Amino acid sequence: MHELHDAPLAPLTTFRLGGPARRLITATTDDEVVAAVRRADDTGTPLLIVGGGSNLVIGDKGFDGTALRIATTGFELTGTRLELAAGEVWTDAVARTVAAGLAGVECLVGIPGSAGATPIQNVGAYGQEVSATVTEVVAYDRRRRETVTLTNADCAFTYRHSVFKEHPDRYVVLRVRFDLEDADGLSAPIKYAETARVLGIEPGERAELDAVRRTVLALRAGKGMVLDPDDHDTWSAGSFFTNPILDADAYGTFLGRVRDRLGAGAVPPAYPAGDGRTKTSAAWLIDKAGFTKGYGSGPARISTKHTLALTNRGEATTEDLLALAREVVAGVESAFGVTLVNEPVTVGVSL
Repeated sequence: MHELHDAPLAPLTTFRLGGPARRLITATTDDEVVAAVRRADDTGTPLLIVGGGSNLVIGDKGFDGTALRIATTGFELTGTRLELAAGEVWTDAVARTVAAGLAGVECLVGIPGSAGATPIQNVGAYGQEVSATVTEVVAYDRRRRETVTLTNADCAFTYRHSVFKEHPDRYVVLRVRFDLEDADGLSAPIKYAETARVLGIEPGERAELDAVRRTVLALRAGKGMVLDPDDHDTWSAGSFFTNPILDADAYGTFLGRVRDRLGAGAVPPAYPAGDGRTKTSAAWLIDKAGFTKGYGSGPARISTKHTLALTNRGEATTEDLLALAREVVAGVESAFGVTLVNEPVTVGVSL
């Protein structure tokens, strides 16, 4: 276990933003993670868990407590069963499953961050979510002060949500277990229309695994969603806002606002979300509210490649980023009556 004091946190995040932590501990084994968590809990010290830093917005004043960076490693594949240590780099792990000929997470390649973060957010992209393949999550339960194993059902997965996100101060993820599919070198059925189109297949069909991996990486890179230290469009947390899910009444009101603003022929993206609800596109809302690609003149701007990504152009502060986020939220609310919700976790700040 490695410990630093007054340690910069910005280099540990994909935004490259935020002040220092009073103490930064780097743990490389599960036992070290649990020991650090117990030490913080026993002393009443505020605790911040840091994995890949791809979903964190840390305030400029930093964190007055212990930041615990989980740097554990472990990739164990037995047949179609995969177990990942929480600190494993997620996109590297996906590439290894593809190389092994196993399907189920190939469309999640290129997502920055660590494996331990994936069940917290129920990470998803291009028609896949980890909830479809996660079988168990091993976590330290701070309430019970013991290591527990949660089944898929225990995780209570919904869109970009889970029991871990519902109770952010209770569980510390240690290991994630998946059940993948051996489809003779083919992917899972492709659900995302754009991916299918580029692959030259129909939605619902399968394609060669590595072709899917390469296609998704290219699509993500074209939207600034693959980390590149030389490209400020990737100095972000990926999608900054979740796609709104509206009940029937709210959706009807929303359609009226769309017609009033854009004309009778305007049709927003719409996807069934269960229980009579409809999911629409945050990127579409942002664009149609007037916040186009590259919007902004300061050090924090909307990506030139994708309206869902707010970016640090190199000299931004967290307050610069939040000012832009608040402007976007207010603009979409004014235009369409829909309140956007931030996807990254905020530390010491809020929208």
